[in-house]
Amino acid sequence: VTHPMHEAFKHNAFQMLVAVVLSQRATDAMTIPVSIQLFKRAPTAQKLANMPLKEIETIIRPIGFYHAKALAIQKLAHVLVEQYRGNVPSTESALLALPQVGRKTANIMLTLFFDTPQIAVDVHVHRITQRLGWITSNSPEETEVKLTALIPKKFIYDVNRIFVRHGQKICKPISPKCSVCP
Repeated sequence: VTHPMHEAFKHNAFQMLVAVVLSQRATDAMTIPVSIQLFKRAPTAQKLANMPLKEIETIIRPIGFYHAKALAIQKLAHVLVEQYRGNVPSTESALLALPQVGRKTANIMLTLFFDTPQIAVDVHVHRITQRLGWITSNSPEETEVKLTALIPKKFIYDVNRIFVRHGQKICKPISPKCSVCP
């Protein structure tokens, strides 16, 4: 099963990166259609960098935090244009140097777009692996290191996708549905 973000943007690293940044604190179900609308107007880093901020805000408003996210993705687009000719770098260190790109976003890009599987640890992955007793960790970074040592490489691609879905539907932070947990 493929990741919905990968299905929507698998042919364009710039669009995938911007969509992943927009998905922070939003669902893929909301982010993907909003991103598609944005990319109809600004399909490249250059076009997004030159787009009026108010127009970006209007398009991305449904996903929340639209003012901060509009500023962030426009800044990201400027950096991509100025430093990478509008292309998305394919190394972990270069991705992490981009504005608004942390470990989770870099790992998602490396796994879904650049075929360099990394475990993207978000709140769901962090919470569930500890509840299962797989690891004990105080931070997502520590969870990533421990899971990378624990999970066989062939399953790394699936960890984030499966655990996010499980965390949203069953292993919720409050009132988890343990009675139906597989």
